[in-house]
Amino acid sequence: MTIAVYARNTKDNHPLYLEKLIELTKKEKVKLIVYEPYYEFLRKEYRFTTILKTFSCYETLKSKADYVVCLGGDGTILETIALVRKSGIPVLGVNTGRLGFLASVSKDDIEKAVTLLIQEKFSLDKRELLEIIGGEKQFEDVNYALNEFTIHKKDSSAMINIDTYVDGVFLNSYFADGLIISTPTGSTAYSLSCGGPIMMPDSDNFILTPIASHNLNVRPIVISNNKTLSFKVAGRNESFNVSLDSRGSQINSGAEISIKKADFRFNLITFEGQHFFETLRNKLLWGLDRRH
Repeated sequence: MTIAVYARNTKDNHPLYLEKLIELTKKEKVKLIVYEPYYEFLRKEYRFTTILKTFSCYETLKSKADYVVCLGGDGTILETIALVRKSGIPVLGVNTGRLGFLASVSKDDIEKAVTLLIQEKFSLDKRELLEIIGGEKQFEDVNYALNEFTIHKKDSSAMINIDTYVDGVFLNSYFADGLIISTPTGSTAYSLSCGGPIMMPDSDNFILTPIASHNLNVRPIVISNNKTLSFKVAGRNESFNVSLDSRGSQINSGAEISIKKADFRFNLITFEGQHFFETLRNKLLWGLDRRH
């Protein structure tokens, strides 16, 4: 068994976590490889001297690793999608950041969680992704997202008009700052902050959430993810911003873009006792009396 470790180059991901993993995997006779930029960061900033094998891209990861341990928050997990892609390699999220809907394991429980991983005492939470068609070139060969696809006006410019179709049937013209097309996983992210509903991860839907709509009677809508969504965007500027999760680009005004459900899923590792409802209660402080 080989476990890969991915993390950003930040002070939150100090060598202590990696040292715990090295000790544990050595004891269990499991191979460990580390994302090369993170490894070099530790060597430079913390004078980390342990010699480890590394990986740097999708091609090297898929040929070496059985699992990925991701140190960070939800944003870091989103970055692993470009490394894992369609390989199906399961990802364990260890929350060294803040909120953490996807990175559900506490940093204090890292040894316990990785021990269960090595013993293969876990379940796979298979999360659906969305895929962009028509703007693939802007995102090269990683034209899919776990949370959302977003169309947004440039900087502080005027609102844009987004003609929206469902399987070729006209739905609405959104005159707004932008539009979020979210998966159920992304329902607790950008869409939620713009008034979208929370959805169970296995809901099999897309959520269309307008950003600062000019018409106040235009509300978020839930549509089956078996449908193909199409968009034509117009505005005063020659181009507008688009993003897949945290990766952004620009597309010319008048371009047509379509969204569909991707033909593969992202495998999150979960353990007995973990549930989406518990995550909601803990992260959103549901049921707590804050009046004191």
